[in-house]
Amino acid sequence: MTNTLKQLAAAGTSPWLDNIRRGWLESGEFRRMVDEGIVGVTSNPTIFQKAIADSTDYDEAVAALAASGMSPTDAFFELAIADVRDAADQIKPVYEATGHLDGYVSFELPPSMANDTAASTTAAPEFFERIGRPNIFIKIPGTAEGVPAIEKTIAAGVNVNVTLLFSLENYEAVHEAYIRGLQHRVEAGEPIDDLHSVASFFVSRVDTAVDKELPEGSPLRGKAAVANAKLAYQQFLGITGSDRWRKLAEKGANVQRPLWASTGTKNPEYSDVLYVDELIGPDCVNTMPEGTIAAFLDHGTVRRTVDEDVDGGRRVIEQVEAAGISMEAVTAKLETDGVKSFSNSFDSLISTLAKSMEDQRARGAA
Repeated sequence: MTNTLKQLAAAGTSPWLDNIRRGWLESGEFRRMVDEGIVGVTSNPTIFQKAIADSTDYDEAVAALAASGMSPTDAFFELAIADVRDAADQIKPVYEATGHLDGYVSFELPPSMANDTAASTTAAPEFFERIGRPNIFIKIPGTAEGVPAIEKTIAAGVNVNVTLLFSLENYEAVHEAYIRGLQHRVEAGEPIDDLHSVASFFVSRVDTAVDKELPEGSPLRGKAAVANAKLAYQQFLGITGSDRWRKLAEKGANVQRPLWASTGTKNPEYSDVLYVDELIGPDCVNTMPEGTIAAFLDHGTVRRTVDEDVDGGRRVIEQVEAAGISMEAVTAKLETDGVKSFSNSFDSLISTLAKSMEDQRARGAA
């Protein structure tokens, strides 16, 4: 009997793993997850910070890097890129079997570049080339400064995972950037048929933020995030149904799939598969932490829901606004906080690595 992850993929929503650890890559655990139905991987500074700080998986590699005299920042990129390459190689059969639709590993640009168009535009193709695998997404935040970087990175022929999207306005802006990037390539006579992008629209954090502003017992609690995501999907359908898009599709363009991110349920009063069950449909991705994957395998329900009761979703957002909560303000703060959180995690990671490398050098000198 096909498990729910494989049923989810068959329904058009690709299940990705929102984590990466060297121990899993070396032990065969990651291959087991792929066999079970995982068809992609995302990572970010917080994920790497936890993987490196909370395990002994990297001790041997850190010791070697410490002995080489490498800086902690350069050491991080060596460690992270090695993991991304390994994961990309292990999931490459999925990439081939799906005609390059899935089988990707995402690598995030340094958080310091989130508000730096020039730095992001330069770094994205450099990291893509350095990693040296075709089944890679470079993650660029959908900030105001990230939008032109996304356009130029797509124009350069690099796969992009747009991250930290919370608002419908930003979602539309990054989709426009993707289209413009494809158009630049067409005008330059470059191919677009094997260029891919996903737009990571964050979900659970929206409920966390909106719920704080609602009174106890409000029927709107736990409703805004799914409603917001469903409206984003309607934007996706509108864009990909346009004549402008059809002209690109005729030249082989692939849609920029909405990727539902932050799908681990934060509130224990809500279903632990809420942000998976309610956002299933064609041309989607759902990147889940391992706990959510386990829960979905155990009791997830697969049916098309992402475009179900869209009018109800609009009413939820209208009612939230009527309650005095500005979705524009909520999503803007979530974006700012998201960039800051990743930056703090990156700083913590570099600090952890610096101490570990110092300890290793001290042992070597003893």
